[in-house]
This record gives sequence, structure tokens and C-alpha cells, in this order.
Amino acid sequence: MSQSVTVSCPFSRSKGGTRRHADVRMGWRLRTCGVWLLCLLAGSLVQASPPSLIGQQSTDFALRSMGGGNMRLSEHIGEVVILHFWATWCGSCRQEIPLLGEIHDKYARVGLVTFGISLDEDHEAAAAMARTLRIAYPVLIDGRKDVSKDYRVGTLPVTVLIDRAGIVRYISEGYRPGDEVRYTRKLRELLNE
Repeated sequence: MSQSVTVSCPFSRSKGGTRRHADVRMGWRLRTCGVWLLCLLAGSLVQASPPSLIGQQSTDFALRSMGGGNMRLSEHIGEVVILHFWATWCGSCRQEIPLLGEIHDKYARVGLVTFGISLDEDHEAAAAMARTLRIAYPVLIDGRKDVSKDYRVGTLPVTVLIDRAGIVRYISEGYRPGDEVRYTRKLRELLNE
């Protein structure tokens, strides 16, 4: 013995009328049900998105540097820190890294610490790119991507600004020409606090 299950939209009750009018009403009801379901789905997605890291205490980490030794973020409390997440396969990263180098050179003497964080599993390729782009600040290796998960890195590059108290104050995801102007402005504010 088989059972049939009927799923109905809350707006699907039909009242009399011609077949043509019934078809029009049914089409409207189906569209209304679709919109209703999309709203429910969108609402659940919005609730599921993680809260922003801005205003939160930065997550401490220790990563191996390409120059040798380990670097720990918490050793730089009292300084403004830039974390720049990148990878060799990221074209936008190649555009942004030289600009970040200029920013690092200009503000390092007034309390800026910059860490490039490579997400590459191929450390040799990352080292070659760092040499080609003449990265002067420490490049750290996050091959297991633990730190990038903590900082919710999805799109590359990601630039995170951390204030002297260790609070995340600004995040720039992706790169378009001119983005560096916005985070340089924010960087100056943090350096003057």
C-alpha cells in the first residue's frame, strides 16, 4: 500500500473561476511560494555568516619565516601590524605586493610591522616569488592554512590591520587599484593613536 504526500504552499488555496483565471492565479501563487522560500533561505544564510573580526582581539600565532626562525604575532603588541595573506597563483597579489612594500618602507620606522603570509604549499615557489617581487618584510609560511582559517581568509589577497593593542581594526579583501589608498589612510590613523 503506497501513501502519497502532498506539500502545499501556504498561498495555494483556489477559489472558483474559469480555467484561464485559475491558471493565472496558480502561476501567481507558485511565484509567491518561490519568493517566500527564497526569503526563508536567505534569512538562514544571513544568520549563518560569521561575525566580522573587526573590533576583535587578533588571534595569536607563530609561523615559520622564509628567512629562518619563527615569528609570533603577540611579540608585536605595541606596534601596528599588517598581515598580508597571499599566494603565488593570485594575480592580484602580484599587483598589490610591491605597493605594500612601499608602504612598509615608508612607515616601518614609526612603528609598523608587516608580515606577508604565504598560503602556498610549495615553499620554493613562494620563496621565488618573494625574491622576484623583492619583499623586504618577513614572509611567513601558512602551508596548513591554520592562520588563514583563524582570519577567515577566502578571497586573496587579504590585508588585515591590527592596532597597537592587538585589535583587528581593518580588513581589505581582494585587490583593485586604489585599495591601498584606503588602507594607508586607516594605517596612518592607527600609527597616530
